[in-house]
Amino acid sequence: MIKLTPILLAILYAVAMYRVSVWRTGRELDSKSTELADPKLKRLTDRLAVALDLARIPVYIYEIDPVNGLAAPDGRIFITRGFYRKFQNGDVTGEELSSVIAHELGHVALGHSRRRMIDFSGQNALRTALMMILGRFIPFVGAWIANILTTLLAAGLSRSDEYEADAYAAALLTKAGIGVEPQKSLFRKLDALTQQRAGMAPAWLMSHPKTEQRIAALEKLEARWTAPS
Repeated sequence: MIKLTPILLAILYAVAMYRVSVWRTGRELDSKSTELADPKLKRLTDRLAVALDLARIPVYIYEIDPVNGLAAPDGRIFITRGFYRKFQNGDVTGEELSSVIAHELGHVALGHSRRRMIDFSGQNALRTALMMILGRFIPFVGAWIANILTTLLAAGLSRSDEYEADAYAAALLTKAGIGVEPQKSLFRKLDALTQQRAGMAPAWLMSHPKTEQRIAALEKLEARWTAPS
C-alpha cells in the first residue's frame, strides 16, 4: 500500500512556496520601484488607456539593470531601469517601449501573470514535489524525470503565453493608432543585441519564442486583419 503522507506533504510544500514567492516578489517590487513619470511615454500609455477605456495605465520603473518588462501577480506593469535607460539613450523608441507595456498588459488581461511566477520559486517547488513523488515510484531516475517534466512544462507555458500576449499587444497597439511595426522593430533590435553579446540574450527574450517566429506570427495577424472581407 502506497503511503500518501509524503506525497501530500510535497504538494503542500509546493503550494506554500508558491505563496511565499508571490509575497516576496510583491515586496521586492514595492521596495525597488517608482511610478514612471516620463511625459513622452505617458502620452503613449494614455493612448493605450483610451483604447482600453481606462483612465490611465500606471507603469513602474523597477530599479534593476537587465533589459526586461514584466507583469506582477497583482497586475502592475513594470519596466526595468535598464530598459528605460535604452529609451533615454535613444536605442529604443517610445513606441517600441510602449509595445513592451502593451505586451505585459496582455499577460495581465489574459490571466498569465496570476498563474505564473516572475521568479522561479514556483518552478523549484514543483520540481521538488515531483522529485519526492516520482522518487517513490522510480528510484534514482525520478529526480531526472522531474527536472525534464518541469522544464518542458515551463517552456511550453511560456511560449504559448508569449504568443498570446504578442497578439493582444498587436491588437491594442493597432487600436491605439501606434501599429504593429514597433513590436517587430524592437524584436529585431533585441535580437541584434543578442548577437553583439555573443549569444547572451537580454532577460526579456530569454524565456520567449525565437524572434523570427514571433515576427512571422505578427505578420500573419496583420495579413488577416487587412485581407479584404
